[in-house]
Amino acid sequence: MYRYNEIDSRIVAQRVAQFRDQTQRFLAGELSEDEFRPLRLMNGLYVQRHAPMLRVAVPYGVLSSVQLRKLAEIARRYDRGYGHFTTRQNIQFNWIPLEQAPDVLADLATVEMHAIQTSGNCVRNTTTDAFAGVAADEIVDPRPWCEIIRQWSTLHPEFAFLPRKFKIAVSGSVEDRAATLVHDVGLNACLNELGEVGFRVSIGGGLGRTPILGDVIKPFLPAHHLLTYLDAVLRVYNRFGRRDNKYKARIKILVKAMTPAAFAAKVEDEWLHLKDGAATLRDADVAHYAAFFSDPEFSSVDSTEFHAHIAAEPAFARWVERNTRAERQSGYRSVILSLKKTGVPPGDIDAAQMEHVADWVDRYAFGETRVAHEQNLILPNIRESDLHELWALAREQGFATPNIGLLTDIICCPGGDFCALANAKSIPVAEAIQQRFDDLDYLHDLGPIQLNMSGCMNACGHHHIGHIGILGVDKNGEEWYQVLLGGSQGADAAIGKVIGPSFARARMPEVIERVLDVYVAERLTQETFLETVKRIGIEPFKERVYAKHH
Repeated sequence: MYRYNEIDSRIVAQRVAQFRDQTQRFLAGELSEDEFRPLRLMNGLYVQRHAPMLRVAVPYGVLSSVQLRKLAEIARRYDRGYGHFTTRQNIQFNWIPLEQAPDVLADLATVEMHAIQTSGNCVRNTTTDAFAGVAADEIVDPRPWCEIIRQWSTLHPEFAFLPRKFKIAVSGSVEDRAATLVHDVGLNACLNELGEVGFRVSIGGGLGRTPILGDVIKPFLPAHHLLTYLDAVLRVYNRFGRRDNKYKARIKILVKAMTPAAFAAKVEDEWLHLKDGAATLRDADVAHYAAFFSDPEFSSVDSTEFHAHIAAEPAFARWVERNTRAERQSGYRSVILSLKKTGVPPGDIDAAQMEHVADWVDRYAFGETRVAHEQNLILPNIRESDLHELWALAREQGFATPNIGLLTDIICCPGGDFCALANAKSIPVAEAIQQRFDDLDYLHDLGPIQLNMSGCMNACGHHHIGHIGILGVDKNGEEWYQVLLGGSQGADAAIGKVIGPSFARARMPEVIERVLDVYVAERLTQETFLETVKRIGIEPFKERVYAKHH
């Protein structure tokens, strides 16, 4: 993983000192709330429903064991003993006292972490595939490219005050596991006919109030032109993006208003002044960053006992099937630690659990873990011969629920329990659904179903691209929930369709049950939930869900 150099360390230390002074001035009454707000947001500090929330950057989802232990220490010392992993691969602390926020940032700086650009109208944390560098279908490792984008975008003076926040996702594999089409810019690695690496560039995707899938405006961008082209994209956005209405300020609105073709033409015009300029990447630049992400020293693995355990223990076999993925390195697998045990808010992890994971990461995973945008943790490069032992440890800590990709592997924002923007709570609804379907045999029979839930239209839970999406809405001061069907991420990304009027909170488990009843009755052999929805449409589900109680 990337290590800070002397300049990185100095910049972060200076920012901590600066924010400490700003916070002290605010607490002393020398800065007004309006003056302090942009300063705290520049350092990832929000004022939520109950307390300040600090969002810590986890660049492209990669964490070392040392960093994970520091996060555990922060959770214990400054918060209420836990953190929450988000769909942007970051971690949030929901109970940080304002006067101690500078201390937290100082602690983070000791392990090469910060909260810069986790908020505000700037380029946010660049996200990628949690299986980067190990996936069998990988064209190119996206992590060096993510780091290059991070170096370029962090504290970039030209893009510090964009019309609105800006999100970039990078996929280096054949399968798009980074949801690139719902980002302001999506970059998909590809090869041209000469075998050279480049990126397919999509633009103007996003969820929130106006969900839109991105349009490809550059089918093949040679990799060494990546930064100059991104410069051109952001310059066009900075120049033409709306600043008079924050609800229409995202780049997706601009692209739609201009048309993708017209926007692409503006980018090409701007790029003429930038192409082959100072930000053009040389082979040496790429090699420099790639060196930070070299493979660990693999050894040959004897998988005899691993296969014997699979044959003898159905519970272990089921976990291996659902919660591990074969890697391109023979004898090694990635382990997905499920943060979706029934009764625990999706994405939450306590300090003791973080420390256990850090220990496992050191013992089995060459010191590194990943945060997936599905709010689970990935341990890459695990020997098959170590899997049974790791499984036993994960079970003790509540991380071994074999539900990855199944209905109870719910993506969920913190909702009305914490967020000041939320219209409705999401965590209790997720728990009620998990409890209703807490039968692993039934879940496995249903097959892959992604249920995503957001407490408001800002869509932090990505509800538009869940196979089943749930959106919390305010109805005369009460919490109600809309249901969407047919959303998906990846190359065939789709925005889910709202099936009809919203439902009271108490009805939600029953509503989901009725949806699943239709699927079970209508599915063809081996047909997934999403395939059934695409084939029969939403009307049969609508009829069943809104039928009167018998």
